[in-house]
Amino acid sequence: MGHLPTGTQMGSEYYRVADMETRVESLFHSIALVVLAFVAGIFVQVGGGSVLSALGFDVTSTATLPPLAYAALTATLFVGFFAVIAGYLRWRSEEQFFRIAVPSLRDLAWIVAGFVGLFAVATALSALIQAAGIDTATNQVITDGRQDPARFLYLIPVTFLFVAPAEELLFRGIVQGLFRRAYGVVPAVVLASAVFGAGHYFALLGSGGSVVSSLALAGALGVVLGALYEITENIAVPIVVHGCWNTMSFLLQYAQATGALGA
Repeated sequence: MGHLPTGTQMGSEYYRVADMETRVESLFHSIALVVLAFVAGIFVQVGGGSVLSALGFDVTSTATLPPLAYAALTATLFVGFFAVIAGYLRWRSEEQFFRIAVPSLRDLAWIVAGFVGLFAVATALSALIQAAGIDTATNQVITDGRQDPARFLYLIPVTFLFVAPAEELLFRGIVQGLFRRAYGVVPAVVLASAVFGAGHYFALLGSGGSVVSSLALAGALGVVLGALYEITENIAVPIVVHGCWNTMSFLLQYAQATGALGA
């Protein structure tokens, strides 16, 4: 482990204290990157909405969009993510923030283990939240999908081609890499997961449930994905696990909405 040059530091690869400049840079760059990614994503999405409107679709409300148009509009948000990621990597071309390769047999084993880990963590935390009598907020994508269940099926390729790669490259690849250089592996996973959880804030607004509990759940799942990356040192592993996790969620939502699975 240890993908980035560390500069002046104290401690091991699991925990270190880098110089003040490195620590400030890791925090500032991480927050700026996430904010820029969402701003760029929204900008591209508005452009995508304009294209759909020119094609005759009513984009004033996502509820009116057919599944294919809705999936395409969702994907445009993450095109903005890719643009910011590419720009940052070009700017910092002298540094390697992540490694990506075709998963090996060992990686495939960790993909299975990671998916099981996500399921275990999500199940345990959901049970605790329910036992506390807290209603969690629902992601806007799920809310929209329930209005037209076919959307869930169209979102499956979107999550593998756009959502999972964009979020993992940003949060696990760059943000976690920046924090790793400043604080070591363990703090990096925790801090990047906190940023990952916070990044879901706006997608949860207006659903009526507890946003805090949903953000905490997203952050906890981020810890599993972050640990997977540190263990395998291959960003493709959390990308695949993330995509499979979202796919399972979409299929379950589709089954419930269509009556194939009891609500």
